[in-house]
Amino acid sequence: MNGSGKKKSQKRYPPFLKNGGSDRSPLFPFVSRSFVPSVFTVMNMVCGYVSIVMSGDGNFVTACWLIILAAFFDTIDGFIARITNGTSDFGFELDSLSDLVSFGAAPAYLVYKFGLEGLPGKAGIFISSILVIGSGLRLARFNISVIGYRKESFSGLPTPAQALTIAGFILWMKADSFLPEKTMTFFLAWLSTALSLLMVSKVNYDALPKPTLESFRRNPLQMIFYIGAVFCVLLFHAKAFFLAMLLYILLGIVRSITLVYRQLQT
Repeated sequence: MNGSGKKKSQKRYPPFLKNGGSDRSPLFPFVSRSFVPSVFTVMNMVCGYVSIVMSGDGNFVTACWLIILAAFFDTIDGFIARITNGTSDFGFELDSLSDLVSFGAAPAYLVYKFGLEGLPGKAGIFISSILVIGSGLRLARFNISVIGYRKESFSGLPTPAQALTIAGFILWMKADSFLPEKTMTFFLAWLSTALSLLMVSKVNYDALPKPTLESFRRNPLQMIFYIGAVFCVLLFHAKAFFLAMLLYILLGIVRSITLVYRQLQT
């Protein structure tokens, strides 16, 4: 009974999430290999928490940039874990908890304080809470299905992409508030609901490719698109950032619809 339970627990994680060899670094024998990537994961969580505080104080631009910084740390911790062979079950669980704070609670409170707080009754609380629920369900589904996980793609909109889309839209509105307040509030409510549904959907999304020669050889058009998107963000800032995230979301939807259509035709 105990043996089968232990075996089931071990099957939950694929090999790349296990510590390889000794858990101690040869350069720092008193420090676990998973310590350094866990530091970046904790920084991700801290950025999410401080973003919540900034939203409460009305510092929405700072709150948005902290979510973007959290996404940077979320990318770095996995990269550091792989190059140091410091992946671990602890780091995997910590990463999920950090993502729920930074890409679930932080953007949900941000949209509530920025635009949804003025909705009648408790509508603003209800709509913003859907983002937290969607993020939690998305992360939980990923955790239990991680044994079939492929780094090239994701089932459902990744939580960082959802949070970055929210942050990009609010940065755009703060830099160029061309929408009437009621229109902006309606769009923000619609966007929050749509992103929540996409997170728990079966829509397939590509992982962002690494800027390597292998990526250029395998997906040259995709790499050119992403490089062009980066230059547009640098030139047009918040507007291009939000539109780039929106295009990423729409491409996933179109590709999934096309795939379903082809399957129905066969």
